[in-house]
Amino acid sequence: MTKKIVVEGMKCGNCVKHVKEALTGVDGVISADVNLVEKIVVVETNSDVSNEAIKAAINTEKYYVVGIETL
Repeated sequence: MTKKIVVEGMKCGNCVKHVKEALTGVDGVISADVNLVEKIVVVETNSDVSNEAIKAAINTEKYYVVGIETL
């Protein structure tokens, strides 16, 4: 399953690293491709990872999930 996440608060390469590490630490997430300029993260999962789990992982890193869309 592929999900597109809009994230506010990312400002630099370290932000990208933190968000990517937070998401790849979620059980079921295979990969996370972070686009700093567009403030979008595309996540690939091997199971049905809940939007709540994704939000919790990102918000823990002090970033804010604006929206999640299943592609």
